[in-house]
Amino acid sequence: MAYSGLSSYIRKLEEEGELHRIKSFVNPVLEITDIADRVFKAGGKALLFENTGTRFPLLINAFGSGKLISLALSQTDISSAAAEIEKIPGLLTRKHASLLNKISALPKLLELSKFLPATSRKKGKCQQIVINDPDLSIFPVLKCWPHDGGRFFTLPMVHTSDPETGATNVGMYRIQILNASTAAMHWHRHKTGAKHFEAWKKKKCRMPVTVTLGGDPVYAYSATAPLPENINEYILAGFLRKKKVRLVKCLTNDLYIPEDADIVIEGYVDPDEGLVVEGPFGDHTGFYSLEDYYPRFHVKCITYSENAVYPATIVGIPPQEDAFLAEATEKIFLAPVKLALQPEIEDFHMPDAGTAHNLLIVKISKSYPGQGLKVVSSLMGTGQMMFAKYVFVVSGTVNIRDYSELAGHIMANTDFATDIFFTKGPLDVLDHASDSFSFGGKAGIDSTEKFPEERSGHASEAGSLPDDAASDPLTSLPDTGLIRSINADLYNAGLGILILTVNPSEEPDCIHEVARLFGNHKHSSSFRLILAVDHTVDVTDLFMVAWQVLANSDPIRDHIWISGSVLLIDGTIKHYRQNGFPRPWPNIVCSDMETIKAVDEKWQDLGFDGFIPSPSLKYIPLVRKGRARIED
Repeated sequence: MAYSGLSSYIRKLEEEGELHRIKSFVNPVLEITDIADRVFKAGGKALLFENTGTRFPLLINAFGSGKLISLALSQTDISSAAAEIEKIPGLLTRKHASLLNKISALPKLLELSKFLPATSRKKGKCQQIVINDPDLSIFPVLKCWPHDGGRFFTLPMVHTSDPETGATNVGMYRIQILNASTAAMHWHRHKTGAKHFEAWKKKKCRMPVTVTLGGDPVYAYSATAPLPENINEYILAGFLRKKKVRLVKCLTNDLYIPEDADIVIEGYVDPDEGLVVEGPFGDHTGFYSLEDYYPRFHVKCITYSENAVYPATIVGIPPQEDAFLAEATEKIFLAPVKLALQPEIEDFHMPDAGTAHNLLIVKISKSYPGQGLKVVSSLMGTGQMMFAKYVFVVSGTVNIRDYSELAGHIMANTDFATDIFFTKGPLDVLDHASDSFSFGGKAGIDSTEKFPEERSGHASEAGSLPDDAASDPLTSLPDTGLIRSINADLYNAGLGILILTVNPSEEPDCIHEVARLFGNHKHSSSFRLILAVDHTVDVTDLFMVAWQVLANSDPIRDHIWISGSVLLIDGTIKHYRQNGFPRPWPNIVCSDMETIKAVDEKWQDLGFDGFIPSPSLKYIPLVRKGRARIED
């Protein structure tokens, strides 16, 4: 079904028993974030905060489970939408399809045409109330985390256009409120909004920009989807909800927006105007994205519907609500990925610990030697895949979403001495571990089942323990005090993986010292992979370890070979290294104890069945001296 605004979606959530109403006042500054974080990580419902101190109720966690994302996208099962997408190119491109068969596919294509967006000359529901003297403070905009630079729109759909072609784009970029009528527009250099900005700059003209909030929740998903440039996001939205999106013209510019949006903010960006400081912001990496310079958005007009609801989401230490948006993308876009990139791809997965761009797992149907390396090489230069930092390619029957099974497959089919290659390329601008902004090291790992031509004779014995190997790998290591703690569970299970902690702030060269210790270990050949993290990390928490290693490492700079075949990856903070790291290092994103205490005290008034402690309590020990950035 299609929803006519967030109020319509809220009614559906209530019918399905997936909505929790909070009637008592909760402060949009910090408190809503801590509550939403608790509820999401406990597997809870969507939350409607009815008393925000403004006229607008606030909806959050609207995509926060498998059932919720299906409801939001008007799907009984996300996989069914994926199967429907796959049929269309398949009918037209299969190798031996007859002309008759191709003609028979045309009705399917004509059916798709029903979902092209339509424009209307009439005003939309989103324009029922008009404010020509705009004041952004009327909205319950969140300040999510203690060291955020201010309040941010976290679920805005930003409408822009190309001045030459007229092609439009709808992107999801956070927006920081600066004052009543201006905001900072955070579009990354790789995004279409930034490209449109550069095009308007060349024309020396003001760039029209309109931000919408709410409407059918499928709009927000479509704004995040990895569509090719110049493909209208509302085509995807119409297809998913099986009803075309009706667009109306903005009141102050020539952009078109959904008539059933809840809130519309119209304005412009002046390319000739100086950039403004934006941030910091507690981001989906689990670290703060630090302050930087972005365009100023001038608000000319605000409109909204009479029953408007303000939508929000939070990001921070994964997983968060956006994990289910990513999961939907994995399913919906598998067919286009196979068609456009590599037909041998069977599945792909971006684990939560990799925060979308740090880790990509690809499963292929392998039919010849070198195919795994060919696929990983191709993916690193294609579309949104170009941001991936670590890419593993696997084959066979392995379930890539069962991490225990996946780890066994990888370690059984990977010789790190021969099956990994390093390169450099573009990175997501939120990557903080590279020496340079949005550019750094990458690693491709071929963990496919090997043909005889590919076997090195080394991997087949991977992880096997010598008969006289001690159960504790530290037994034969000298006690230097460098290693603070160790998790040998994966080593003892035959995988050859060790996890250890060090404190680089006390010994800047500790990683290389650890490498030398293990190089001299009498059973060094039994080790395969050593992961080093900071002493503040709980080595028994494998998710935390994976998140830290993936976020804090540059694959080229932070790998060390031990005895030629044992790979050590340095996942520690680099800020404390001798001679200094060339870029500021961000801090961990957590609620502060003052906020946690305030939420604890009002919990009984929120209507939940039981108490849920703040997830931040687990991560506060990781926070270092400083605010958004770590201080020496």
